[in-house]
Formats: sequence, structure tokens, C-alpha cells
Amino acid sequence: MNISTVPTPLTAAASKQEIASLLNEARERTLLLVSGLSDEDLHRQHDPLMSPIIWDVGHIAHFEELWLTRNLEGPIEFSEMPGLYNPFDHPRSTRASLELPSLAEMIDRLSEIRTRVLDRLESIELDERKPLLRDGYVYHMVLQHEYQHNETILQTLQLKKGEPYRAPRARRFGPQKSFANAMVEFPGSRVTIGTEDRTMAYDNERPLHHVDLKPFLIDRLPVTNEQYLEFMNDGGYKREELWSEQGRRWLADSGVESPKYWEPDGSRWRTRVMELTREVDPTRPVCHVCFYEAEAFARWDGKRLPTEIEWEAAASWDPASRTALPFPWGSGADPRYANIDQLSFDTAPVGTFDENVSPIGCYGMIGDVWEWTSSEFRAYPGFRSFPYREYSEEFFGPDYKILRGGSWATRPGAIRNTFRNWDYPIRRQIFSGFRCARDA
Repeated sequence: MNISTVPTPLTAAASKQEIASLLNEARERTLLLVSGLSDEDLHRQHDPLMSPIIWDVGHIAHFEELWLTRNLEGPIEFSEMPGLYNPFDHPRSTRASLELPSLAEMIDRLSEIRTRVLDRLESIELDERKPLLRDGYVYHMVLQHEYQHNETILQTLQLKKGEPYRAPRARRFGPQKSFANAMVEFPGSRVTIGTEDRTMAYDNERPLHHVDLKPFLIDRLPVTNEQYLEFMNDGGYKREELWSEQGRRWLADSGVESPKYWEPDGSRWRTRVMELTREVDPTRPVCHVCFYEAEAFARWDGKRLPTEIEWEAAASWDPASRTALPFPWGSGADPRYANIDQLSFDTAPVGTFDENVSPIGCYGMIGDVWEWTSSEFRAYPGFRSFPYREYSEEFFGPDYKILRGGSWATRPGAIRNTFRNWDYPIRRQIFSGFRCARDA
């Protein structure tokens, strides 16, 4: 794989009015997610992997205060606000012991911070000479931070103890288009990976660079529950030869025999999504599996997991025009084209969003489930940390695996073909699935 850096034009920036509107919309969504919860639910540690929800809300508020007031025109004072809401000082498993405010107190704090933020926005110049302000970058960074914590809150709500959380609205998915369950070929090509966008993209997505890829095959569809049930029925969780050494160790320690939230019901399986429990739908992408489960399935199916470079090329590269698209269907993150930003809290049957197809014919690469890849979280060649090391650089290394594509819980402003998510390979509370690949 040969790599070299190349330039690309910047995208257009948002106006101050558009930024203010986006900030207000993001806050409305955050408050909607927590509005029906008691203070007891908000302060409870529903799982050691997750913060009390009220901590997430406070972290959203103080991250905004830090970057849109104190750090706005530099120099950067802190990368994370000192105190209760600093994630490095207070690991998730300890946050329930902190003296966290009530929701009413938190709403007052959110409002007070936002008033100051909007006042500063009115007077600030989006100065091309200042990297944080150029094209409104810092505002988009703070927006994406809130969007990402919305998805984290939804993970916690799925884990919620006591009365299950009810979706704010129900949704009936329309008819599905039939897609052949096959593999498609990516022709060998010199492709562009990453971006030079500095309005929204995170530092780990940059710089844009060329990669020479050999031909490979990749699943047209994400792996469905039907396929995963075949793996389970064929003894997939008991066949040691399908699992890596680390995977076998995780399997022995965890004792799992199915995706998270699945329960046997006689000869069938049932699953729970928030307050809804139903029979496992064979037509939906499998969700809540860890990297090791995805890896074992791929080996059982005579395949492998794609690298993140293969995944991005399959989602973005148009061999006809020899250009990379920002989304599989073209431009614009839009819930009409993919199962993202859904308040019905569910995956959709494969084929529901029939325009969600990449140039080479891969379906559903954005939305429904984050897709595990085989790649470790590493810096691209020429990477430069911006605006702070703790967002990406602190996490580079072999401990984390890359996921791509977003889920039903991902907000449109926090997903694109170049977006890189990462997590420990044992994580299953995330809305994660996968698709497989194979050498051509």
C-alpha cells in the first residue's frame, strides 16, 4: 500500500445565523432525550461502562463553555474544563460518586452558558487568520461533541435499569427494496482517503492522501440477523478455531452466546430495543456485537473484516469519475437517505433506504449500525493534532479498533464517509455491526 499526500479544496462555511440555529437545534435534541427521566434515573450509574446521564449533560455544557467562551480566541487555556466534568480526571466508573446537580439546576447552567456563547457569537469575527475561528470550525467541533454525547446517552438509555426508556416517537418503515445478498468487487485503484475539510472534519480524518488499493471483494449488505443466526446455529460461539487468541480469551471471560440484548425463547431468539421486545427480525442488520464476534463470523463465512481504508473506498470512491464522494449517495447527510438520527430507536430492515448505495454498489454503509473494521486507530501520514491532543492523538495505538458508517442513533452532523470512530474490541453497548470482505 503506497501513500502520498494531496491537496483538496475547503468546503463552504456556515453563517453566524446558521451556527446559532444549529446550536439551538442540538440543545433541543439533548433536552428531548432527558426530558422524561427522573432525577434518580439521571444520577444513576446504569452500567459501569457509562456515565450517569446528568454527567454527560454537564460535560456537554462545560465543553461548550470552554471552547466557545474561554478558548475562543486563544490561547487555548485547557483542552477539557477542570472539575467535575473532566473525563480524564473522572473515569466513567467513578462519576456516580460525584456531587452532580439536579436537572433543573443543570438546565439553568445550560441556559446561562448558551446566553454567553450566543452573545460572543454576535461580536466575534470568523477570522480566516485564526484556525479555530476560520470557517466557524470551533462551533462545528462543539456541535459534533454534543451530537456524539447524544448517541452516548442513547447507549446508556438502552442499558437503563428499572423502567425501560420509551422512544419519543414511533416509526413504521416503508417497503423494502430487494438487494441480492452477494459481494461486490472494488477494482484495484489509486484512491483518495481522508479529507482536507476544516469546517467540520476532525483532525484524525486529515490529511487527505492517496492510497494504492489492490482489488478486493466486500459484502453488498451489512451482515443481517438471519446470517448471524446461521453462524450461531452452526456452533459459532463454541468453535475455537473461528476465534483469535484474544477473542477466545474474551469469550471465556464473558460467557456470551449471542449478541447483546438477545434472549432465547424456546427455539427462537428475542431482542430488546429500549422498551420494545420482539422476535429477532432476520431482515435487519445484526447489532450490539463486538469486534471479536464480527471477526469470528467473518472467519466462519470464509471471509475477513475489511480494513478501514477498504471500507472508505467502498463507500466513497467512484471509479467512473475517479473521485471520492462525501456520502455513498453523493453529498449531504440526510435521514431521508439513510437510517440515521432516528427517534424510533431502531435499525431498519435492509433495503428500506434504497438510495443508500455507494458507487460500486454497497448498500447501507451510512446508518443503522457502526461497522467494525480490522484496523487499529492510527494517525494518517502527515497527521497534525488540532486543536488539542486529547481528542485523537492520546488514543492512537493497538488498543482500539476503528468503526465506520454511523448508526441509527448518529446525528447527521456527526457522520460522513471519512468519519473515524474507535472503541475497545470488547465493546458491545455501542450500536455496532459489520460487513465482510475478501481478497479478489
